[in-house]
Amino acid sequence: MQRIVILGNAGSGKSTLARQIGARLGIPVVHLDTLFWEADWVEPDAETFRSRVGDAIAGEGWVCEGNYSRRTFDLRLPRADLVIWLDTPRLTCLKRVILRSVLNKPRPDLPAGCTERLDRAFLTFLKFVWTFDRGYRPGIEANRLQVGPQVPVVHLRGDQQISAFLQQLQQTELAPSRASRLPQS
Repeated sequence: MQRIVILGNAGSGKSTLARQIGARLGIPVVHLDTLFWEADWVEPDAETFRSRVGDAIAGEGWVCEGNYSRRTFDLRLPRADLVIWLDTPRLTCLKRVILRSVLNKPRPDLPAGCTERLDRAFLTFLKFVWTFDRGYRPGIEANRLQVGPQVPVVHLRGDQQISAFLQQLQQTELAPSRASRLPQS
């Protein structure tokens, strides 16, 4: 596995898991938010974003975190070896989003020139996080099935499953014949 797509709600742990996988496999990490957002949360035109994504995943190995299903699945999924869905409970996601926004610390997945503010847009974002599983996830999954039904999918929920996956990933990379043992859904 050298090309991995990580999907999930905001605050689900996509960026953290991507960095862990990238470090273990020695492959670049692609944070889609940093490619999408420009300073002060300005959206680029569609072709600029798609070009950035295309360039970022042009190599032989990468782990790419972020949804953007309608905008980028046709670029990412045909090349992907694995899709990981993080099934993090929405209350956990909400707590993480609030905490990281209040702390407003620099992080690798925060786009350059963008700071998190507690404003009306933030409240709208919290609503997105709270309603993600029933309001947005089904559409992302439908797009995944349309564009990349052949790509194996692993669902991970909670720290124990993530740790077990990372441990197995490390073992799989050392012994390729074990690749078929990865949990799939």
